[in-house]
Amino acid sequence: MERKRITIAITGLNNIDSPGPGMPVIRGIKESTDFDARIVGLAYDHLEPGIYMKEWVDKTYMIPYPSKGKEALFERIKEINAKENIDLIIPNFDAELFSFIKLENQINQLGIKTFLPTLEQFEERHKSSLPEYGKKYGVNVPKSEEAYSMNDLANVLRSYTYPVMVKGKYYDAYKAYSQEQAQAYFSKVSAKWGYPVIVQEFVEGTEVNVITLGDGNGQVISAVAMRKQYITDKGKAWGGVTISDDSMLELTHKIISQTKWRGGMELELIRTADNKLYILEINPRIPAWVYLAVGAGQNLPEALVKLAMGMDVKPYTSYEIGKMFIRYSWDMIVDIDMFSKLVTSGEL
Repeated sequence: MERKRITIAITGLNNIDSPGPGMPVIRGIKESTDFDARIVGLAYDHLEPGIYMKEWVDKTYMIPYPSKGKEALFERIKEINAKENIDLIIPNFDAELFSFIKLENQINQLGIKTFLPTLEQFEERHKSSLPEYGKKYGVNVPKSEEAYSMNDLANVLRSYTYPVMVKGKYYDAYKAYSQEQAQAYFSKVSAKWGYPVIVQEFVEGTEVNVITLGDGNGQVISAVAMRKQYITDKGKAWGGVTISDDSMLELTHKIISQTKWRGGMELELIRTADNKLYILEINPRIPAWVYLAVGAGQNLPEALVKLAMGMDVKPYTSYEIGKMFIRYSWDMIVDIDMFSKLVTSGEL
């Protein structure tokens, strides 16, 4: 069968120690037997490695940071679309999703498809809202509170026992064993991600994750459970293995069916010694380890593209247990002229 030609714009081309999901999403799409995809990269920084991986990314354009506002983003998307005739955009960063969700109707009017959660779905699963989320949907979550200043932090810490987790609004999490450490981490994450900073109860246990895709009507299209094998100092999985765990998948189905989640999602979980599952974070997009799901038999990026394009998608019902991913770094050699062209013209 001839594959359908399609142009997909994708963000998240960075592959640093906290890698973006863009490149593994592209790998999944490129392996599709249904699509012949031209990939347009959307980059925020000139040194995002995916820009220079021409075997995966056909063309890249710089786009404005979310702090520049959604109007600037929309104008840039219009410019890029005039050249590329984009069929679908897949944003992959937490920090940009708010703008893309707010712009969804305008983007759709350009003839570009999206497959995003609603603003309500996006807002209610914020780290700072987890206690309310736990009550609303009947799931275990750790105690969490917001802090906007050092005074706030000091007041919040009075009701916690150490260690505590200090988390950025979008990314980064640190374990603090004292008030002094918590203050240092507060300064670090607030300088990078702004306010609020989240103080979260530390829950001892084994870190496990689920990647999933909801169809927006309460149905789980894809779900794969993973146990982290190697964790970086930023809390990122650098190695992991697919596991069989009915309780994790039942929790995933419960959340997707209750919230009618639309799009990719990652559940970051802790299994305690008494076998309880706690939700530490709900990431509202595809995580960077998505290619493990592809390798285990569930091509979640391809399924997302099909949903976005209005195609019929049957839910995956199984995946291979014991499949591992091991992340690695690689020195890529490129010509400085490529970098210079990107800096001067905004595209490569």
